[in-house]
Amino acid sequence: MKGRGIISTLKKKFKVKNDQVLANRLGVTAQAIRNWNNRSTVTERQIAGLVYSASRAGASNLQANAIRPLVEFFPIERSASRQGANYKLFGINADDGSKHPYLEGLQNELKNNHGLYVFFDSRGQAIYTGKAQRQSLWKEMNLAFNRKRGEVQKIKRVNHPTRKLIYRSSDEKSRQIYSYEILLHDVATYFSAYQVADSLINKMEAMLVRSFANDLLNKKMEKFGQQKKKKKKSKKPT
Repeated sequence: MKGRGIISTLKKKFKVKNDQVLANRLGVTAQAIRNWNNRSTVTERQIAGLVYSASRAGASNLQANAIRPLVEFFPIERSASRQGANYKLFGINADDGSKHPYLEGLQNELKNNHGLYVFFDSRGQAIYTGKAQRQSLWKEMNLAFNRKRGEVQKIKRVNHPTRKLIYRSSDEKSRQIYSYEILLHDVATYFSAYQVADSLINKMEAMLVRSFANDLLNKKMEKFGQQKKKKKKSKKPT
């Protein structure tokens, strides 16, 4: 077995093209990769050493890149969508009509990453948390921003007139307090978003929802990964 063949196969597996990127994945130097390419034969001990180095590098990379804050407590400036049917978290145009570089950069980060997000009210209290695993953070967060939640997401309000009417006190005109369905864009003031390793998204979302269960507007109580149940072998009657 030649070293060049092993390195070539590893590049295909990791979907990388140059030695430096592969070296980073395996936890070795670029010179070590070049040495492997020059080996006419490879010993079992050398292969074992490479596997061990790669496993340590994988654990280190996961620890370093498991969670990356994209933005925290960002003020929401809701903006109507092109069709006007829904709201976006924020627009990316500056006052002069040009693209705002910070807002455009933040939107691109949210469009290009998966992870977890949290909405906060005006007091900075968490009111909703969710995950973006199949879709981008930007798409999932905007869907949650406009999603109806029926009985779960309601507050008490009074229907006051919006037209120019003379004020009448409660003894002249009774105005009943009633439950009013709200959407996140009615109450959310800030949001935070985090890029999270795909393997951790479900468990971390469950932890957040369960930790703030009495404060959040979430419908569903997320569960931690269930352990596989051992199947009991039924004994045949003798």
